Amino acid sequence: MSRPTPLHEVHKSLGATLTDFAGWLMPLRYGSESAEHTAVRTAAGLFDLSHMGEIHVTGPGAASALDYALVGNVGALEPGRARYTMMCDAGGGIVDDLIVYRLAADEFMVCANASNYLRVARELTGRATGFDAVVDDRSDSYALLAVQGPHSQEIVAGLTDADLANLKYYTGLPGTVAGVEALIARTGYTGEDGFELFVGAGDAVKLWGALMEAGAAEGLVPAGLSARDTLRLEAGMPLYGNELTAATTPMDAGLGRVVRFDKPGDFVGRAALDGSEPTKRLVGLVMKGRRVPRHGFAVVDADGAVVGEVTSGAPSPSIGRPIAMAYVTTTPAAVDIRGSHEPVDVVDLPFYRRKK
Repeated sequence: MSRPTPLHEVHKSLGATLTDFAGWLMPLRYGSESAEHTAVRTAAGLFDLSHMGEIHVTGPGAASALDYALVGNVGALEPGRARYTMMCDAGGGIVDDLIVYRLAADEFMVCANASNYLRVARELTGRATGFDAVVDDRSDSYALLAVQGPHSQEIVAGLTDADLANLKYYTGLPGTVAGVEALIARTGYTGEDGFELFVGAGDAVKLWGALMEAGAAEGLVPAGLSARDTLRLEAGMPLYGNELTAATTPMDAGLGRVVRFDKPGDFVGRAALDGSEPTKRLVGLVMKGRRVPRHGFAVVDADGAVVGEVTSGAPSPSIGRPIAMAYVTTTPAAVDIRGSHEPVDVVDLPFYRRKK
């Protein structure tokens, strides 16, 4: 049975279409998903991300434990900074992609995907053996709200005394938003500026209401998973289970930069990843026609031979044509959509980059 988030009754009152996602009952859309998408690109959207996992790692050996458990150089983070990284298995396959926030010298928070956070917590516990560190899965005590879009700073700034203007991308600070204690992080999954607000589960409804009221004049709308997916696709951001899997290495995904071989000590997957070459490459496809490529559709070359597979695909409100990400072994020419080879333009990722 799907678990409701702390904002479940709010979503019902707004008439959201609800769906199961990774065992959670989540809002898919509140009305028009393209309107929600466009609002995030032009004004702001408010997302319930309370299905994500929050795992704290504390103690004198916390940094060393995380440097062993993850591929990134987490120990080099200053307090208040965050880093996108990955957990890999011994063979180099991706267990999950994560954001790690360093809250203090001996305290970190690992934000994991909803579909993987239980495994991530188990793996972190096992990999921390021998380090002076404690792993504590606190996911059930958190709610996570995200305000994303070009007007997000104005909206959140009206509810907090925190210095948002000087809060850089991939940083976070403790503060109070609408009277609610929060970790205010300048992170997101939409390709736009924005904030992710980690708060106690019991404060979620109060904060949602305050944000919607403060954002009314700025065009803030509630946004669901459908808009979040098209936004992250346009921004070329990978999704676990699509672009990232246990059969995929960071190098395959074009994310070899997150693997830090220069950090001190060993880490899980190092031997497999060191010197490894990608077996495929992730590319962007823009359809020349109107038909939409979907996850799992075959990608073919000019001779009709299968050379890859679509990992994510959708109509793009910003581009005006259907787009897709796909893993390929050579240059693609078309996507096989139910027996018809629909021609594509191959483009560099991301499809969309916001103006700064």
